[in-house]
Amino acid sequence: MSAQTETAILGGGCFWCLEAVFEQLKGVAKVESGYTGGAAPNPTYEAVCGGKTGHAEVIRVTFDPAVISFRELLEVFFVIHDPTTLNRQGADVGTQYRSAIFYTSEEQRHTTGEVIQELTNAKTFANPIVTKVELAQEFFKAEEYHQGYYRANPDRGYCQMVVSPKVAKARAAFAPKLK
Repeated sequence: MSAQTETAILGGGCFWCLEAVFEQLKGVAKVESGYTGGAAPNPTYEAVCGGKTGHAEVIRVTFDPAVISFRELLEVFFVIHDPTTLNRQGADVGTQYRSAIFYTSEEQRHTTGEVIQELTNAKTFANPIVTKVELAQEFFKAEEYHQGYYRANPDRGYCQMVVSPKVAKARAAFAPKLK
């Protein structure tokens, strides 16, 4: 890892799924599950899941752009979740599960727009991409038991039924990018 790192904030359904995939990528130094994009101060998991805070479940990825670019992170992001379902990923329904990219720089905003346009032009998805592209707001780290949840609980039902298939899909699609 070089001394230079950047941050990406991504929402694509349950943060356990995203975290489990992104922490396996070369160049990723840290992945934290949390909340952003809402109005309530200091949101809790229960409040966010209740859908009343406006926050999305997200991950904050600290990465080395000399090893993995923001564009490459987006490539992974668009493979492991469905960016065409509004406020939903599988059985997880509500604005807290929205597909969203919270950019931290104008360069990230521009790259996000390019990637979405490329996917749209290529007709990668049968339906339009509904991913929200928003300026990053304050990030609230989720409760400690959410951090590394899949690693700590691989045998739990949700992890086996929902997280494991996404991890397997990412491993197959992005093997050269894995640690």
